Amino acid sequence: MSSGSQEQHAAAHQALVQELRRFQALGASFFRATAGRSGLTDTDLQVIEQLDSTGPMSAGQLAELTGLTTGAITGMLNRLVEAGLVRRERDPHDGRRVIVRLVSGQDEISEIAPFIASLGRVWDELASDYSDEQLAFLAEFLNRGNAISRREIGRLRATSPGEGDSFSAPLGQLASGRLVVSSGVSRLTVRADDGLAELYQARFQGSVPAVKVKDGAVTIRYPRRPWIPGGEKRAAEVVLNVTIPWRIMIRGGAADVTADLQGLDLAGLEVAGDASSMRLELPVPAGVVPIRISGSASDITVRRPAGVAARVHLKGWVSEFKFDGQTFSDVSNDVRLHSPGYSTAAPCYDIEVSSSASVVTIKSG
Repeated sequence: MSSGSQEQHAAAHQALVQELRRFQALGASFFRATAGRSGLTDTDLQVIEQLDSTGPMSAGQLAELTGLTTGAITGMLNRLVEAGLVRRERDPHDGRRVIVRLVSGQDEISEIAPFIASLGRVWDELASDYSDEQLAFLAEFLNRGNAISRREIGRLRATSPGEGDSFSAPLGQLASGRLVVSSGVSRLTVRADDGLAELYQARFQGSVPAVKVKDGAVTIRYPRRPWIPGGEKRAAEVVLNVTIPWRIMIRGGAADVTADLQGLDLAGLEVAGDASSMRLELPVPAGVVPIRISGSASDITVRRPAGVAARVHLKGWVSEFKFDGQTFSDVSNDVRLHSPGYSTAAPCYDIEVSSSASVVTIKSG
């Protein structure tokens, strides 16, 4: 290639790159301008446009296409579901997978539809000026460009400042899950989310623990040093996918433990270690589910759904023990109680408390 040809090629290359950058910027501006007419945000509109043009997809796919974190896309979808613009439903081809579908006929969508349709008509007119060969070339170019964009979005999400404390993993074909949280943390929250597409999501404040995922087992391990009142505040929030059964083990103690597991298929729960406060919200069980609590605590509250039977074996010492409206004072080793209708032949909870605690409350409703 002659020097003149090289210069022409470099100039043409540079002109193309500049036009592509303008194209990306104008696309973002279009979403902002259209969203401003409907009261939605530009990212709301991107999600609606993706669902309208591509069809139903998972929250993980939407996160990938929009460049949002899985936590951010979950929060956005919760808001759009509440507004009646989208809905979550089980994938008819994979009952463990949750997909998101656009709800047609809503006023907000009706307001923005003409703007999106008008842009589509302009693109159709533009495409009609090119031959089949040129259209095939352009389609291939854009397809490869989209793949590059998705790859770069993934790279940026993996290394974005402030996102290093957020973790997740794909659900894939896993049939069960296990969560293990080891060593001390100031505040631990575990909850279930029926809109979560991934196996789990976790976000941390303060020191970030080591997180490992293998064969459905999520292990979160903080450095082995005791939690000291007034010391470093280490907080962890873990969200679990509800489409598979889970075994949960929390070890090493925490100042505050909250587990809202309503909607989860819980196979078993073990909490071991010291805690100031422990609050466990249990789901409707699918069988006989063991709950094991050991260590010492100031206040332990375990609530199960109304109508679900439970058997309790108290092996520690408790200043005040409350079970389904009954109150006992200064209760010590080997106390056994059960709710009316308890039978291991029916779904129920088998609860064992080996803790020394000020107050233990086990109730239904």
